[in-house]
Amino acid sequence: MKATILIVDDIHEVMLKKFEQADIHYNYQPDISREEAEKIISNYSGMVIRSKFQVDKAFFDLAPNLRFIARAGAGMDNIDDTVAAQRDVQLIPANEGNRDAVGEHMIGMLLSLMNNLNRGDQQIRSGQWLREANRGYELKGRTVGLIGYGHNGMAMAKKLSGFDVQVLAYDKYRIDYADQYAVAADMEKICKEADVISFHIPLTDETKGMIDVDYLAKFEKPVFFLLGARGGIVQVPAVLSGLDSGSIIGAAFDVLPVEKFPKLAEQNWYADLIRRDNVILSPHVAGWTFESYYKLSEVAADKIIAFLAS
Repeated sequence: MKATILIVDDIHEVMLKKFEQADIHYNYQPDISREEAEKIISNYSGMVIRSKFQVDKAFFDLAPNLRFIARAGAGMDNIDDTVAAQRDVQLIPANEGNRDAVGEHMIGMLLSLMNNLNRGDQQIRSGQWLREANRGYELKGRTVGLIGYGHNGMAMAKKLSGFDVQVLAYDKYRIDYADQYAVAADMEKICKEADVISFHIPLTDETKGMIDVDYLAKFEKPVFFLLGARGGIVQVPAVLSGLDSGSIIGAAFDVLPVEKFPKLAEQNWYADLIRRDNVILSPHVAGWTFESYYKLSEVAADKIIAFLAS
């Protein structure tokens, strides 16, 4: 029988097992290129992807039978959601699968920034023992502002609950979202009170480049800056300017507007970014743990099965 779901990215075998148990037919092609996928996508009613390529209008035009696209990851910014809506193609994200990983990673980056762990480590390795220069800050008693309060923001708030901090959350697209871990707040309150700002919003036309000099100037206290959402929402020179002025004490980036080499090294802000010892970088791995690899595929599979049964 002809397969109905084309899987174009590497996924955990739990998805394949769930499909087999549900008698759902699939074609698992983790090494397939976009060009190869374009030649056969018309045969499929569903597709599973992670981040291999952009699913744009040109791709949709070759997929008249497509009913859904599932992403074994958080967010759907590599899929043209406008075209998907026009074609009545259901988009199925798996944000629940890596929310714990993202929350833990960003708190880890924050604690490392506040306590100069990376800098102290490098200094000792180079023969320096500088205690006073590495005096840290305590997180207890501070106010953390979360911009975006979906799955990842909520997971981070829950994990922060043991640190005796106040968590303020702002989400433009939700109402009545306050819970036991966060107080709903407007941006004015967050800008006035936050000691830490962490972003948990998707990349859209509205949010692209949103974090610029004017945006950061609204914060009234020096802050620690955390970005583990999408790199495209930030203008890196604006953060560098904040670090220079002292309005940003330290910055942690798991994502950047341009990722992977050699293109990253070609950016005019790259050399300035990496020379700073109050900046921590990781290669877009906040949501990519051994555990989330399993959970992302499990969540996506369960959602696909529920969609096909509806």
